[in-house]
Amino acid sequence: MQKQLYYLVAHPDRRRSHANRTVYEHVRTLENVTAVDLYESYPGFHIDVEREQQRLREHDVVMIQHPIYWYSVPPLLKLWMDEVLELGFAYGPGGTALAGKTLQLSLTTGGGPDAYTVEGTHGHPFEAFLLPWEQTARLCKMTWLPPLVLHGARRASALEVQAHAEHVRGHVVSLTNPAFVLEGT
Repeated sequence: MQKQLYYLVAHPDRRRSHANRTVYEHVRTLENVTAVDLYESYPGFHIDVEREQQRLREHDVVMIQHPIYWYSVPPLLKLWMDEVLELGFAYGPGGTALAGKTLQLSLTTGGGPDAYTVEGTHGHPFEAFLLPWEQTARLCKMTWLPPLVLHGARRASALEVQAHAEHVRGHVVSLTNPAFVLEGT
């Protein structure tokens, strides 16, 4: 049986983002993938919590695509996390709805990989900025997979963006394949 993947994209202006738009277009039509543009679905920031929780229940894998936004997530995605991943649903007493599922991110950054070093502009390795996501996966008893990242997305050539989009698409296909097994499981 194919695994079901919930692909949530959170970009305040996806249509103007060449990289995020291209990745989304490569993934959204795949079989066994439910692709949702968070900003398109909830332009007034009124999230249908029950609908989002039901979507999470129905999928085996959750992949969230977003640009790194001030070392974090875009505002609507933060609101989604606050409202949807609530106590009793995603964690805490009775909060087992996400246990055993997989979480992975598809990310873009404005800075290149060299900016995410101790000597670079941001003063820390890129992984340091992912700790809140890793802890979210841990708290929700999800399996965390390392993110798929396109650094320097604004300066990336059309060929680089296309190659990244194809890489993400291929990865999503492998995640929905019933033969895909996480190491250590």
